[in-house]
Amino acid sequence: MSTLWIGTSWKMTKTLDEGRAWAESLRDDLGGVAPTGVQPFVIPSFTATTAVGEVLGADSPVLLGVQNAHWEDAGAWTGEVSVPQAKDAGAQIVEIGHSERREHFGETVETTRRKVSATLRHGLTPLLCIGESLEVKDAGGSAEFILEQAAGALEGLSADQLSRVVIAYEPIWAIGEKGRPATVEELIEPFAALGEAYTGKVTGILYGGSVNLDNAAELLRIEHVTGLFVGRTAWELGGYLELLRIAEAHAAR
Repeated sequence: MSTLWIGTSWKMTKTLDEGRAWAESLRDDLGGVAPTGVQPFVIPSFTATTAVGEVLGADSPVLLGVQNAHWEDAGAWTGEVSVPQAKDAGAQIVEIGHSERREHFGETVETTRRKVSATLRHGLTPLLCIGESLEVKDAGGSAEFILEQAAGALEGLSADQLSRVVIAYEPIWAIGEKGRPATVEELIEPFAALGEAYTGKVTGILYGGSVNLDNAAELLRIEHVTGLFVGRTAWELGGYLELLRIAEAHAAR
């Protein structure tokens, strides 16, 4: 079985002290060793990136990420952070194309392609987020829509470059406070499409969207799902640790 990626994005939450406390507790609980068959990762806000990385330590089994990065290495891009700057701050993963970035900050298929390319160029892992609206889902176009998003962002990559990419499918209708958990039946078709296109070609295909302790195990049982990208359930360390345990048990099957 592929390694199961279990990660969380803190979005715009946690102060430096809160981030350090979360990371300290995670570091102490893991004792320098990842759960068997599991790749943990955490994506703090930019302000906490270096602090969390320093707490976890250079040899931590937990990968560290950022929630966005610009495609240019430097320049007059006020308010932006480049991939080299993210790497300098300790990041190993760059989250790209989250639906909130697409909706509120003008992220497009073209900008996701540029960001994936820049991330790979600097030796980091692109975490490409894709997902459709409720309107697209209700019209029966989920699989086609997310495949187009993924193909556009990954256009022109060599097989080696593609093998370093992680894809996270996060249907817009299932994320956030107002999202509703997707049923297994609703996820079979999108993951069948993603699996046919990318299984064996990318590092992982994750699911994100109202993941909680009650549905995590059944989500991991869906064919082609190789991990979970989790929001608020993992913001409290106890929730994240339990998700790691659920994943370890699944990997051991």
